[in-house]
Amino acid sequence: MKKYILAFSLMIGVNTYSQTVDYEIFATVEQSVGNIAFTHQGDLVYSHHPFFNPTYRVVRYDAETKTTTPFPNQGWNTPRETDDLYLSNVLGIRNDENGIVWMLDMGQRNPVTPKIVGWNTVMDKLERIYYLPESAVVSTSQPNDMVVDTKNGFFIIADEGIGNGGDGSTASLIIVDMKTGKTRRLLEGSRTTVPENSPTVIKGEPLTINGKNLLVGCDGITADKNFEWLYYAPLNGSKMYRVKMNDLLNENLSEIELDKRIQSYSDKPNNGGLSIDIDGNLYLTAMESNSVAVILAKDKSIHNVVTDEKLLWADGVSYNVSDGCMYVSAAQVHLGAAFNNGKSIAKAPFYIFRFKPLSEGVPFR
Repeated sequence: MKKYILAFSLMIGVNTYSQTVDYEIFATVEQSVGNIAFTHQGDLVYSHHPFFNPTYRVVRYDAETKTTTPFPNQGWNTPRETDDLYLSNVLGIRNDENGIVWMLDMGQRNPVTPKIVGWNTVMDKLERIYYLPESAVVSTSQPNDMVVDTKNGFFIIADEGIGNGGDGSTASLIIVDMKTGKTRRLLEGSRTTVPENSPTVIKGEPLTINGKNLLVGCDGITADKNFEWLYYAPLNGSKMYRVKMNDLLNENLSEIELDKRIQSYSDKPNNGGLSIDIDGNLYLTAMESNSVAVILAKDKSIHNVVTDEKLLWADGVSYNVSDGCMYVSAAQVHLGAAFNNGKSIAKAPFYIFRFKPLSEGVPFR
């Protein structure tokens, strides 16, 4: 791995804290990579970023042959009118300790009910589908990413609130009970889910659509190693928030009471993906600086740990227990047609990076 030397000062007397972070380009591929998960054997499964209308929504990457195949198979990547047992529009993807890869289908590209599809990579078969009804998903919903909380038995979904021309004002969290399939929509339009007026700035220029700044609501989301705390934030915003999982899942709490229990945890840059290590350090994709940043648990200071000119629009970040590395995609979202007068200037190759976190990462988040 290439060594990237990170040196920064902490407010501990006059000492300087130095950290060496190893990183490398793990894979070079032909299409934009969204979020990354892993099979029980440690193989990469990732979404092709839906922003670029890919033929295959999700693929498995073979590190030996450096090729991809549709995941879980061709049929699940083939839209049709006879049924909805296919993937329409996937960005969020996570795996759990049971070898199940969970894919969050936003259902926008083809008009099907949004759903979470679980594929058992141990048995190579469908595990379960959870449908997201209209009570949980509104017209401007864009379910982006999720936490798979197998301890408490819930999915927690971050809804950006920018679907169908939405402006982020309906951003929220969506809770899905793994046992019953019951869904709840929480904190819609709240102070912790909606975007701030802090546009994403790339090379000095704000990211706009039709002359308006793109402001994205609740996006990055993760949970600590014990599923005690949920961390989340709007993409466009200066604050990271956290809430105790027990409070979030307590149906006896009103939203007003719940909001009072949500902590403003730290400052942050505009960010997309989010992950965590066993010591509580948060890793977030800082698109504006071609970086992955870390919020240190010890003092909540923020530092870039990986910066590379090829890390264009760092998107999903996740930990692979098989090799002890965090993986992060370079999606080139800002080069898409919507931001460049209707013509995409994104181009292959696209990259998947991996790096050693400061402490052992937390898998399945």
